Amino acid sequence: MTILVTGASGHLGRHVVDSLLSRGVAASDIVAGVRTPSKAAPLADLGVQLATLDYLDAESVANALDGVDTVLLISGSDVGQRFAGHRNVIDAAEKAGVTKFVYTSAPKATTFDYALGAEHRATEEALAASTLPVIVLRNNWYTENYTQDVLGAAESGVIAAAVGDAKVASASRKDYADAAAVVLTEDGHIGRTYELAGDTSWTYAELAATASAIVGREVTYTALTPEQRQQALEGFGLPAEIAGFVTGIDTAIAGGVLEDTDGTLSALIGRPTTPLAEGLSADVEAARVSD
Repeated sequence: MTILVTGASGHLGRHVVDSLLSRGVAASDIVAGVRTPSKAAPLADLGVQLATLDYLDAESVANALDGVDTVLLISGSDVGQRFAGHRNVIDAAEKAGVTKFVYTSAPKATTFDYALGAEHRATEEALAASTLPVIVLRNNWYTENYTQDVLGAAESGVIAAAVGDAKVASASRKDYADAAAVVLTEDGHIGRTYELAGDTSWTYAELAATASAIVGREVTYTALTPEQRQQALEGFGLPAEIAGFVTGIDTAIAGGVLEDTDGTLSALIGRPTTPLAEGLSADVEAARVSD
């Protein structure tokens, strides 16, 4: 079995490579698809194969798939261009005769109407229409998404958002990476769609309390209206379109898109998911060290 991990030098992708190695997959059986191989030296040092892969460059995708039978497509980060890139990977994987195709999607991508889910929904529909043996992992929020909020709160004492009293069932990137490694290496998952989330959901007031403990000062949650959130983001210099996209995510969170948790993730990885405080503390410390 040869496994291609796309986006392998990114935060999630690197965790997946590490998890595959920890599960006994030989480094030589892992292909790390990266945009710039020269920047992925740590992966090469582990013995992992490197392949140039740009989702929007169909030729690079086809070349990266040479000799590969198992694929993890980590969703692209370029909003508005995700689906086009995903489509290239799907088409090339079909032509290559891939025997297992895993995709990291968004929470409730086909059942909840929100901007972030649109390209994921289109990708899932394309996969369903393909001949590929597919596994879909709908990853809830990464706890690390809130690291910058905590770092900012160290200065301001405030975490502000337009999510009301909604809950978020986040987990660490490593938790989701371990789940990906499980379905990549185990039989019995083809055709399944997994909604993955942390074991415990929390409110933004609880996030603020966790931030308080991490940064050593009182942090409070300020609930904004969507209009206030939009204005605040634009005030920080974000273009109106991007500010609207972020505000739309808040609106989706307020509507409950991230609140559900049923233990599927912890059952897949065989351990409890990483608690909010533990995941945030580790990532905040890592961010401080790297500065």
